[in-house]
Amino acid sequence: MNRKQFLGLLSLTPILYAMRTVNELFNYKDILPNTVKMPVLFLGHGSPMNAIEENEFVTGFRNIAKTIPTPTAILCISAHWFTKGTKVTEMKMPQTIHDFGGFPKELFDVQYPAKGSPELAQLTKELILPTEVELNHDWGLDHGGWSVIKHLYPEANIPVIQMSIDYSLTGQAHFDMAQKLQSLRNKGILIIGSGNIVHNLRMVDWANFDKDNYGFDWAIEAREKINKNIIDGDFANLINYQKQGKAFDLAIPTPDHYLPLLYTLGLKNESENIQLFNDKLLAGSLSMTSVKIG
Repeated sequence: MNRKQFLGLLSLTPILYAMRTVNELFNYKDILPNTVKMPVLFLGHGSPMNAIEENEFVTGFRNIAKTIPTPTAILCISAHWFTKGTKVTEMKMPQTIHDFGGFPKELFDVQYPAKGSPELAQLTKELILPTEVELNHDWGLDHGGWSVIKHLYPEANIPVIQMSIDYSLTGQAHFDMAQKLQSLRNKGILIIGSGNIVHNLRMVDWANFDKDNYGFDWAIEAREKINKNIIDGDFANLINYQKQGKAFDLAIPTPDHYLPLLYTLGLKNESENIQLFNDKLLAGSLSMTSVKIG
């Protein structure tokens, strides 16, 4: 090869790289078979103790799993991976992260040995373009993921990846990003947002933690308005949650546990049904409200 031919080939490198990337994307799509359209979930995960306790919320998770076709894999957006920029776990065997303290040893002993899916991680990265996504090998499955997924699939036989929440983005940007993941639903991917719609830990009434469906007035107001917006499909108010008044401000003092809901809502098609379950307030300032779409 002479110098002129070499320089000509070098000039084609960006084009060849782009073609390789596109071909890789098609290959990943081919690896994941076409399936019936999967539903989408938002799970109010609550205390990490739900991982090992038997209660009505755990029963609700198990019951909803019975209504869902067996997934090819799971993509989880957890409140507990709140980062600068968007990241996706790419490891083959994600670790079980015990990202909490002050709980009994029995909880720290729990392992959820689900496999990862580098193929799904790569496809997720490509679908979200032009948003830059870091393929991550250091995180794993935090308790926003494994503590609830273990009740849906206790045998840990479904591959799971997590996508982080970029705290620098607006609610609208998170909603729009979710819409780019729509095609995964036709590949057997169960997309789960995990958080709590009403989540104010500083105001938890520990003395009434076991009181059934107990919420402060502002929590009741926020829950009723949010639930109505979800059922009515009026997502604009939910996207612009910071402009909805005092009750919303108290219910969502920080956005980490709320934003996973926007990923679930962003994946709804116009004709799909929405179902609420585990729809109760807890300890005055928390809600376990969960959502199934489709």
